[in-house]
Amino acid sequence: MSKELPTITILGTGYVGLTSAAFFASAGFKAYVVDINPERLQVVREGRSFFYEEGLDSLIAAGVDSGKLIPTSSYEESVTKSNVVFSCVGTPDKPDGSSNLTYVYSAAKEAANHMNPGSVFVQKSTVPVGTGEKVQTMFKQASKDIHYVSNPEFLREGTALRDSLWFDRIVLGGDNQAAIGTVMSLYERVHNKRSAIARIAVLDAPARPPEGDYISTSLNSAELIKVSANAFLALKISFANSIAKLADAANADINEVMNAVGADPRIGKAFLNAGRGYGGGCFPKDVSGLISSGIQHGVDLEIMQAVESVNASMPGYIAEKLLVSFDGSFKNKKIAVLGLAFKAGTSDTRRSPGVALANDLAKRGAVVRVYDPEAAEEARPELRKSVVETSTIEEALEGCEAALIATDWPHLVNYPLKDYAKKLTNGKILVDCMNRFDPKEVRLAGLRYIGVGRR
Repeated sequence: MSKELPTITILGTGYVGLTSAAFFASAGFKAYVVDINPERLQVVREGRSFFYEEGLDSLIAAGVDSGKLIPTSSYEESVTKSNVVFSCVGTPDKPDGSSNLTYVYSAAKEAANHMNPGSVFVQKSTVPVGTGEKVQTMFKQASKDIHYVSNPEFLREGTALRDSLWFDRIVLGGDNQAAIGTVMSLYERVHNKRSAIARIAVLDAPARPPEGDYISTSLNSAELIKVSANAFLALKISFANSIAKLADAANADINEVMNAVGADPRIGKAFLNAGRGYGGGCFPKDVSGLISSGIQHGVDLEIMQAVESVNASMPGYIAEKLLVSFDGSFKNKKIAVLGLAFKAGTSDTRRSPGVALANDLAKRGAVVRVYDPEAAEEARPELRKSVVETSTIEEALEGCEAALIATDWPHLVNYPLKDYAKKLTNGKILVDCMNRFDPKEVRLAGLRYIGVGRR
């Protein structure tokens, strides 16, 4: 007789929460997903996501149809029936850069009121080191026999399902090995079912799937691993951008430089792409959060402060390069900004360099048109009122003197250069904000090329 599978509750329907709920349900677990937002829950009940993520709608629809994925606003309906509760609530940063843990603590407190003795509470939200110890103290003060495990996520927006199914590592931190084993068994089942899950999501397996390590650590180490990993990747981006500025001044090509630097296996080529800088809901928040944690523990992380400073400078740096071509004034210049998502493959516009560029140009008097295939709705509240939203590349480009490729969506990068040249007028300037084009090919198409650290 087969052993009954644990029931799972996921708190939060953001990228991490909804993705986790979908793949757990697809692996055969009964998975409740909890949110207080009725509009979000209704979208999930209809079998889809309220944000864009490749393959996710198919998994949600299959989970809802099978009855394995259950959207609800009730802790009582969900947590009381669950063996494992995952907290995937938001941890936005405060104005001072520290993490706002209001949702983390309130979710833990409310869950504790309904959890059964011996249940496992899993923290997937990105939190500062030491948060888990405080939550454990809350549980003890409430006389609750609840086991706590830190399980930081390493999902990338745009490839969240692929990262879940073909993971490089799963980190589990805590002082109760049985609880860690319980959570590990959930992921092992997902691993064993991943081919079937991938078929539902219509995802192809990578040519060389990673081995998938399970790493067991102390609680504090697990919390520090997540923010340190993201901060290091952000550091690589800002390092590349710093050298790109030097390459511009010295007439070198940053792509040539970083291709050779990254050929060193001790360094690697990943995240050494110079351009308009990073954005999104993770890197900016995790860098500022790590700086704040350092301050709280008496450690001055000056290197991370430099990472923030360089990143913040990049949209303005690109705008200044374009300004030279307009003789020092953007007044009434028609400019298209193509790409508002902080990266291709997602609709997320949090801290988007594309949005920052559009707003900067509009503030300086330019007539700005924007286009993004997935992120227009999310970007709308963040854009200045004078910025004009368009529904096609052609509409955005019509009559403009310059086009900035601010997000490397494939159909923006692969759009024929001759068509860019045909649509653009006067200066016919292509600003390659992510260094994805060949400058020679751009010039041969009759366009003026501006890159970041490119000869």
